[in-house]
Amino acid sequence: MANPASTAHLDQDARAALAAELDALHTEVRADLGARDAAYVRRVIKAQRSLELAGRTLLLGARYRPALAAGTVALTLSKVIENMELGHNIMHGQWDWMRDPDIHSTTWEWDAASTARSWKHAHNFQHHTYTNVVGKDRDLGYSAMRVVADQAWHPVYLLQPVYGVLMALTFEWGIALYDMELDAVRRGEKSREAARAELRAFVEKALKQVAKDFALFPALAGRGGFKRAAAASLAANVARNAWVHTVVFMGHIPEPAETFSLEEYESETRGDWFVRQLAGSCNLEGTPLFHLMTGNLSFQIEHHLFPDLPSSRYAEIAPRVREICERYGLPYHSGRLGRQYRSVARKILRLSFPGGNRTAPAPPVPSACAAPAHAPWEPVAA
Repeated sequence: MANPASTAHLDQDARAALAAELDALHTEVRADLGARDAAYVRRVIKAQRSLELAGRTLLLGARYRPALAAGTVALTLSKVIENMELGHNIMHGQWDWMRDPDIHSTTWEWDAASTARSWKHAHNFQHHTYTNVVGKDRDLGYSAMRVVADQAWHPVYLLQPVYGVLMALTFEWGIALYDMELDAVRRGEKSREAARAELRAFVEKALKQVAKDFALFPALAGRGGFKRAAAASLAANVARNAWVHTVVFMGHIPEPAETFSLEEYESETRGDWFVRQLAGSCNLEGTPLFHLMTGNLSFQIEHHLFPDLPSSRYAEIAPRVREICERYGLPYHSGRLGRQYRSVARKILRLSFPGGNRTAPAPPVPSACAAPAHAPWEPVAA
């Protein structure tokens, strides 16, 4: 593996020792999962459903501005929590150990345009296998953004600061279409039958989503409140999309995050895999409520090292991983949302022009929490 500069000091013996420590930590936490963890996820599900019920109920009176405002906020919060802390993490298999058929990666269908099946393949397998590998990690700019200087420049990238905003506002729909990889049919990498089956599933899901948010529930608000209730649903969905887009882009694109070549990936050892997750991921600092609203993806490093551990454990094990990182002299990229957002915005703007290599080193990013570790991700059964 051609090591990035920040990790080149580690030889293979050190990387093997790192892998052994992180595997041991993963095993320890897995063995400790139990009642308090199950109680946590059930508590979050109850809170999310209560928020949704409150939002839908308030929007029955959408003709009145206080009810409209309160209902929109409650519905937005419920959608964010369902998408981030519940949907994303449950479909990762983080709660499969409970053996609860209602909270399981094979049965959960989330409140988003993507079908669970296509999303799990695109995210759980492709993204977590090829994290930050240029040309293989389809989540690295989603093939629409130039986010590394190694990507060939095209004039369309001059517009990426503009269409990046549109991408954020419609994120769930763009991802739903993108994850189906319809372009793979043209390349002969996917059969037409498989593509048609995915399209049918997507259309069925999309129709249900549209009917629920923009017809059924708004209709309950009556003739006087229908338009306002529908507008509230639209606002909740757009706000959720923008928030999810923000959190996702902060995970692997800020300036300190490193990218890797396919050749590096193909020759990597288990220790190299851990190093790639550490060097290619960035965390966000904040309060417990902030972490909940990000689905604990504010602990992006932890998530990529331990994708099958319950997200509620990330903050708890972070300090231990920080100590490991410091001992091995490994980077731990972490910063407040505003700082990371500015870093990503500068990068996207710079790379919209030809070239785009940095002319100065990235500003130092303070170390905050720590990053846990886990063996390479194993695909969740669909």
